[in-house]
Amino acid sequence: MSERDRIKTVDDSPEAQGPISLYAKRKRIQVKSITGRFQRIRDFSIISTMGLYLALPWVRWDGQQAVLFDLPNRQFHIFGLTLWPQDFLFLSWALIIAAFALFFFTVLAGRVYCGYVCPQTTWTRFFQWIEQLFEGDRHSRMKMDEAPWSMSKVLRRGSKHVMWLVLAFLTGLTFVGYFSPITDLTIRIFSFEWGGWELFWVGFFTVATYMNAGFMREQVCLYMCPYARFQSVMFDRETLIVSYDENRGEPRGRGSKKRQQGTQAVEKGDCIDCGLCVQVCPTGIDIRDGLQYECITCAACIDACDDVMDHIDKPRGLIRYTTENALEGKKSRVLRPRLIGYGIVLLAMATLFMVTLYNRVPLQVDVLRDRNQLFRVASSGRVENVYRLEILNKGQGTHRYTLSLEGPEGLRMDNRTEFTIQPGQHLSLPVTVSYDPYEVEMQSSTIWFSVRSLDDPDLEKQHESRFITPRR
Repeated sequence: MSERDRIKTVDDSPEAQGPISLYAKRKRIQVKSITGRFQRIRDFSIISTMGLYLALPWVRWDGQQAVLFDLPNRQFHIFGLTLWPQDFLFLSWALIIAAFALFFFTVLAGRVYCGYVCPQTTWTRFFQWIEQLFEGDRHSRMKMDEAPWSMSKVLRRGSKHVMWLVLAFLTGLTFVGYFSPITDLTIRIFSFEWGGWELFWVGFFTVATYMNAGFMREQVCLYMCPYARFQSVMFDRETLIVSYDENRGEPRGRGSKKRQQGTQAVEKGDCIDCGLCVQVCPTGIDIRDGLQYECITCAACIDACDDVMDHIDKPRGLIRYTTENALEGKKSRVLRPRLIGYGIVLLAMATLFMVTLYNRVPLQVDVLRDRNQLFRVASSGRVENVYRLEILNKGQGTHRYTLSLEGPEGLRMDNRTEFTIQPGQHLSLPVTVSYDPYEVEMQSSTIWFSVRSLDDPDLEKQHESRFITPRR
C-alpha cells in the first residue's frame, strides 16, 4: 500500500501539536451606526419603550402612584384598578394573551419583537448611543481599542462607563420603584435609609443591566435567550424575514459589470461586497449566508444596503423583508390558516379579558359555616346556624354596605346588617341565622347572603350557603 493510500488517523503536523482549547475568546462586535426608514421606526419604538418604563412609576392616579405592586399588602394598583391575590386568574390570563401575541407576531414577521421592543435590544441600543457619544463611530472605537492607554483614552472610556452606570442605576431604581413607592424610595437615597431588600434589588439590576447591555450584548441573544432556539418551530415559508436576494446579488464584486468565472465572463450581481450589512449587524452575522437564528430582524442591514443601492443607482430591496416563497418566485400569502388561527384566539382571549376585567366587582364575599356543629338549639327553642362572612373591599374607596338574606320564609339574621369598610380592609363578620320550629316547618335548604353598597348600587356580591335543620 502506497503512502498516499493510507488513512491518516493522527494529525502529526506542527500546527496540531500542543493542547486543544475548547474555549474561543469572544470577538467584540463594533456596530456601525446607520440611518434609514426601519431604524427610525426602531429608534421610535426603543425610545418609547424606555421612556414608558422610566416614567410610569412617577405617574399619579387619584393621589397615589398609578402603577404599584405592593407586595407587603398584597395589592397590585394599576391606574385605579386594585388586584389582589384572589385575582391571580387575571395575571395568568394576561400572560397567556402575551404568549399568543408573541406566537402571532412571530408567525407573521419573525423575530420582530427582538429587533424593536425587546428589553435587551432597548438597553443595548442606549448603551451604544452613549458609547458612540464618547468614543465615536465604529472606526474610531476600533482604533481606540488598539491604541495604548493615554489620558484621552482614560477620560473618554471612563466617562462612557460612568454614564453606563448612571443609566443602569436608574434602571434598578425604577424597577424597585414599581414595588416600593418611588417618591419615598428616591428621597430615602439621600438619608441612607434603604432597607436590605431594596438595596439588594437596586444593586442587582444595576449590575445586571451594566453587564448585559455593556459587555454581553449579543451574547445574551445568542446563548441566553431561549426565544432564539424555539422560534424556528413557529416559522414557515410565508413568514416575513430579513433576507438577501441571492438571485439578484450574485455573483458579488466591484468594478466592471463582468466577472470571470472559469473560462467565461458572467454578468455581476448588484451586491458590490462592501460588507456594510455585516458592519451594522448587532449580532455580527452576514445576512448573505441565509436565514440564521442569530438574526433579530432589526433591519439595520436593509437600511445599509438600500443606502448603497441608492449610491450606485440600483433599485432598493437587495436585502429586504420578504418570505422564502417570494424569494423562490412562488406566490406568497400573508393570511394563512395558522396565522388566522392565532389571530382569532388572540382576539377572542383579549376581548374576553377586557370584558371580564371591566365587569369585575371590587368586592369579595366568602361564607364559612361553623365546623363544630351543623346546627344548635338556643334556650328560646330557635334552631340556629352559625356562619362567618369574610368581606374584602378590593376597591380604592370607602363604602358603606348592607347585608341581606334570601331564603325560605321564617328565616332571620340576628346580627347587624350595616357596616363600613375602608379600601383594602378585610372584615370578618359573625352571622347567626335562625327560625322558630314552633311557628314554621322547615327543611334543609339553600340560602343566599347578599352584600350591597349603599353608595354604589352596582357594587353587590352574593354568596350561596346551606341552612341545616334537624331531621324529623
